[in-house]
Amino acid sequence: MSNNGITPSEFFNPSAQVAELKLIACPGAEELTRLIDSHLKAWAREVGIEKDTFIIECACPRFQSGDAKGLVKESVRGDDIFFVCDPGNYNVTYTLFGHENHMSPDDHFANLKRLIQAVAGRSHRMSVVMPSLYGGRQHRRVVRESLDCAVALQELQAMGISNIITFDAHDPRLMNAVPIMSFDNVMPTYQVLKTLLAHMPDLEFDKDHFMVISPDEGAMNRNMYFSSVLGCNLGMFYKRRDYTRVVNGRNPIVAHEYLGESVEGKTVFIADDIIASGESMLEVAHELKKRGAKHIICNATFPLFTSGLDKFDKAVDDGVLTAVLGTNLTYRKPELLERDWYFDVDCSKYTAYFIAAINHEMSVGSIIDPIKKIEALLASRK
Repeated sequence: MSNNGITPSEFFNPSAQVAELKLIACPGAEELTRLIDSHLKAWAREVGIEKDTFIIECACPRFQSGDAKGLVKESVRGDDIFFVCDPGNYNVTYTLFGHENHMSPDDHFANLKRLIQAVAGRSHRMSVVMPSLYGGRQHRRVVRESLDCAVALQELQAMGISNIITFDAHDPRLMNAVPIMSFDNVMPTYQVLKTLLAHMPDLEFDKDHFMVISPDEGAMNRNMYFSSVLGCNLGMFYKRRDYTRVVNGRNPIVAHEYLGESVEGKTVFIADDIIASGESMLEVAHELKKRGAKHIICNATFPLFTSGLDKFDKAVDDGVLTAVLGTNLTYRKPELLERDWYFDVDCSKYTAYFIAAINHEMSVGSIIDPIKKIEALLASRK
């Protein structure tokens, strides 16, 4: 843990803690919370402290009418509480009038607020770890539209939340909705590169063999960072839209236009925050293949694959795609984890660092900026 400025002895020093740390897993976030808990317990053992778990048992049972409540089953008096929530986990279900319903992001956010209510006024402090921001894709207003994420953040602030930890926000400027609340937007760049090199150790990160391509103008910042730390060139696509029509609430994309130097014979890396249907990512991959790219690697922090995996299977079989990376910060369907072309990036230890730092009021600057770890990773290959 010392690489990030916190050692186990500091973490379990009662005089340094804000209060005793406890984790609450909202329904659907149990997997990630258990992994975070495993790191915390391992660090505790390093200093001779045996801790069964940092997780407090909770539930959100429903009445037959469909109403629900939040229930926390242990005392939280004076504790530093970290709620972990995955609004994108559609695999959680509940029964209403004999029908099985899959939980939507709205349902998950409602459960988070219920559990906050259950401990508010009793805990010392409350923080929320929400890797995928609720409402994050509705980040700006075009004519008469809601601003779901901004209002949700303001709700959490009004309920007494002190800190928000999220990952690769669709638009980081959402933090402007809560300017006096701590808001950390974390990029798992190091974890992605570490996983990529574990699966493809022979990659050459130089300008002759490797190139980073942004799939659109909105993803430029994350791709600029990858290209900068890897020392390779950057290109981008921009979406040409038909502004005379509206389809499913948006102006349809007419074409993806490329800006940049030749990709012929190179391995190309494309980074975005979300793979939803994946159509845009696949269109970009096909365009790059037409231009002679040798290998195409896609990365998305949240690999949702809302339209299934068949199109990606075909792209791999046709030699268009080489690999796809995604993190365990949201629910991944089991069949995705079985695909040879999918590399799962574990971000639980990274998240645990943040929780430990905040619990001690320590700077998270060295954790947010992992440049030294990336440099060491790349140097270890020379």
